[in-house]
Amino acid sequence: MIQVINRAFDILEYISKDTDKPKVLGEIAQTLDLNAGTCSNIIKTMVSRKYIEKAEHKKGYILGPAAYNLTGNEGYKKELIEIAKPDMELLTAELNENSELSVLQKDLRLVLLRVKSDHDVQARTASEKKAYDTAAGRIMLAYLAEAEIEAFVQKYGLPKEDEWKEAKSLSSFFVEISKIRSAGYAIQVSVNQIVGLAVPLFKDDKIVGCLGMYMPTYRYDTLGHDLILESIIKRGNAINDKLKAS
Repeated sequence: MIQVINRAFDILEYISKDTDKPKVLGEIAQTLDLNAGTCSNIIKTMVSRKYIEKAEHKKGYILGPAAYNLTGNEGYKKELIEIAKPDMELLTAELNENSELSVLQKDLRLVLLRVKSDHDVQARTASEKKAYDTAAGRIMLAYLAEAEIEAFVQKYGLPKEDEWKEAKSLSSFFVEISKIRSAGYAIQVSVNQIVGLAVPLFKDDKIVGCLGMYMPTYRYDTLGHDLILESIIKRGNAINDKLKAS
């Protein structure tokens, strides 16, 4: 029997009880009778593997996306998903194009929920992708606090040319961030000719995710930029109103 594996499972099982309530390090260590340093090291590893994550706006830890992915459970960011899903379904029904709900996870854009169109030809995007290389990642970066953006760049570096060629220097990066924030949305055309658009979602005046759409360029051109943008902004605003009231 490998003790550290047992301890990791004990921590995971404890955090999974009452998933809406974050568990602080001291509480976890005391309840499971673990040395605080040992407990901290195990948790750091589990956070790096995304089975656990730090709770937003609160102290403590909650289950991460990898834990939910084991069962295909949509419980990760449950409130955000439940609030956004009806408007995502309306958006996809209106334009018959894929919509997605995403969050920023370290330097990645992580998709929480997709609502797919019924087109035979489907645009495909990875569930996890470098934030710099997606419209969703860029819009969420643009609405971070200035100090958070600076910390992000310091930790993960500037975009590579194939990720965001217009923002590969520090000065051009902040110019692009400013443009996105002023516009209120982000748009990207990938090398595979997939167009992505995204608008921000807020809770307590803090960016918590984004609503996005993606489609082949030929269908984007057929629908027209203005119609797509009007629809996604409308649904994004509806989601934000619900988040504000929740």
